[in-house]
Amino acid sequence: MFKKSRRNKKWKEKNKIYLKELQSFFDQADNIQDEMLKRNIIFQMLRCDSVLTELAENRFVDYYKLGYKKAKSE
Repeated sequence: MFKKSRRNKKWKEKNKIYLKELQSFFDQADNIQDEMLKRNIIFQMLRCDSVLTELAENRFVDYYKLGYKKAKSE
């Protein structure tokens, strides 16, 4: 799951709100004293982010295909 290509990630990397919230998360995580807990929390958040990104990208593809199919039938 984590070895996917980065070709579809640009939409996320350019989203200012996403980047602001991600930075806020990392800033708050930096305040966690227990290093193992900090790593576990960050790792779990990144796993969740990866799953949500994959779901969003799959929806993008689905809507693209639906639009393409509708345009072709007109």
